[in-house]
Amino acid sequence: MLTHVRPFAAVTGALVLAASLTACGGSTAASDEKVVTVYSADGLKGEAGDGWYDKVFEDFEKQTGIKVKYVEGGSGEMVQRALREKSNTQADVLVTLPPFIQQAGSKGLLQAYAPQGSDRVDGADKAADGTWTSVVNNYFGFVHNKKELPTAPRTWEELLDRKYENRLQYSTPGVAGDGTAVLIKAMHDFGGREPAMEYLKKLQANNVGPSSSTSKLAPKVDKGELLVANGDVQMNFAQSKSMPNLGIWFPAKGNGKPTTFALPYAAGLVNEAPHAENGRKLLDFLLSEGAQRQVSAVGGGFPAREDVRPTDANALALAKLLEGVEVFEPDWADIDANLTAYVDAWKSATGS
Repeated sequence: MLTHVRPFAAVTGALVLAASLTACGGSTAASDEKVVTVYSADGLKGEAGDGWYDKVFEDFEKQTGIKVKYVEGGSGEMVQRALREKSNTQADVLVTLPPFIQQAGSKGLLQAYAPQGSDRVDGADKAADGTWTSVVNNYFGFVHNKKELPTAPRTWEELLDRKYENRLQYSTPGVAGDGTAVLIKAMHDFGGREPAMEYLKKLQANNVGPSSSTSKLAPKVDKGELLVANGDVQMNFAQSKSMPNLGIWFPAKGNGKPTTFALPYAAGLVNEAPHAENGRKLLDFLLSEGAQRQVSAVGGGFPAREDVRPTDANALALAKLLEGVEVFEPDWADIDANLTAYVDAWKSATGS
């Protein structure tokens, strides 16, 4: 899996049904119905109704009169659900992390639409064919319990220590976006699939077991049930406001630098969406300057638009987190083509 380093730029599981879905297949739904259905990876909706989604969906509904119906789960779960419903499409907008947004595109789940403001999004953060655009930039990371583990581990190798036995967990690759990111980072840091799988096989001795949703792990770390878990900067930074024991860190390999990579929330208009026009309006709204300025202040993430450069306290703290961390860019085309093989290799190595 080829990768190359690019400089940092601050641009960057059970299903949770937030509202009952009506039978809104294309043959039965009125095209002018004031509703839009969003299938999304978890992380942008607040635990206490105070997340970026909570704010922008409320503002969108007030401005347009269009009600947002929201379904969330792991990135892979959302794509698989949309795929199962392909003959009777329910979702209008799909939001997932890489490589699942690329997977959705390659499976014909998305239609081309360039939202207003997408011209301000870096080319690496949107599809060349216009089927998806990042709406919140983000980075992969880990969390530790600051009370029981005041100093975060520095390296992958430290996690093999027996003190982490049954106190470490990462979400399931192939199901959760952040879980898949564990594979991607390990393959980068260890120099390929085989050495990464050899390491993850050893790590399995300390791993609690599978989790379809990464967002469920941070509360366990905060409470001290776990010492370490995977996550992502945006989600964990937002969670840390109500979970004071969470600390964000980035593993290094041996004596190397800590590394991470961009893991944006990318949104696309679903092919044959029952409320496509409403979906377009929501995508425009998510990339509007006002919504983008709230990404850091409210959501704890990084704006997708390069022309939005917030200076709020969260934005400054987020930039500081990434100081000294090497940001690499995965070969997403390779990962999209070989994801099944990588996940199968992980299952074989770990006995999962």
